[in-house]
Amino acid sequence: MTGAFDGRSILVTGASSGLGAAAVRRFAAGGGLVHAASRDQAKLAEVAASCAGLPGEVRFGHLDVASRDSCRDAVAAAVEAYGRLDVLVNNAGRHDFRRTADVTEEEWDHDITLNLSGAFHLSQAAIPHLLETGGNIVNVASVAGVMGEAYSAAYTAAKHGIVGLTKALAVEYLDSPLRVNCVCPGGMDTPQAQTISVPDGADWELIMRVAAKRGLMSADSVAAVVVFLASDDAASVHGSIQMVDHGHLAG
Repeated sequence: MTGAFDGRSILVTGASSGLGAAAVRRFAAGGGLVHAASRDQAKLAEVAASCAGLPGEVRFGHLDVASRDSCRDAVAAAVEAYGRLDVLVNNAGRHDFRRTADVTEEEWDHDITLNLSGAFHLSQAAIPHLLETGGNIVNVASVAGVMGEAYSAAYTAAKHGIVGLTKALAVEYLDSPLRVNCVCPGGMDTPQAQTISVPDGADWELIMRVAAKRGLMSADSVAAVVVFLASDDAASVHGSIQMVDHGHLAG
């Protein structure tokens, strides 16, 4: 991927750790001009510092994906930083396990906003710029975007929504150079995976139905697929839903 993103501007959300941070590093390794966005500015600074020796450039800024205005501001900041926008990676999100019967209205709204509405607002703001550059969107869903996941009604609904959003945008923009694709990762070895909590008495057998026999993947291995979809090597890939799950859903 060396040089694949020379002169191209990329906005990566949820970029302070895990898959987002891995994607930032891969884009920078390919010469990309990356705007890394998240709420945690200290961690973003660490990610940017880790890219100091790479061919590309990394700047960073605040994003609260639950705020429509913040989503619009993040897109504007990326365009202001580099004068254009070529790629949007909608990666920000969070998975909280809850018993469906106990989910409050506020928790439902929060989960849907964080995992679905934010991607819509970012895409809405980015599309005019991406149409100018012939750019693309890579949405990050989950295996929960194509199957059910226990104690995750809101998260699963939102990730199914990301898959649907990808397909809807792909069809709407068939007559334009804009490409829109989606990655559905299985379990990854990320900080979030190390800190999950589940309801008391939860059935671990049900929770582990989504786990692949090969175990957790590295975030970098999934980031490689994200970066491929954003590259010219995937010029004919549009409206695709890419499973990256160690073969879990192959059967």
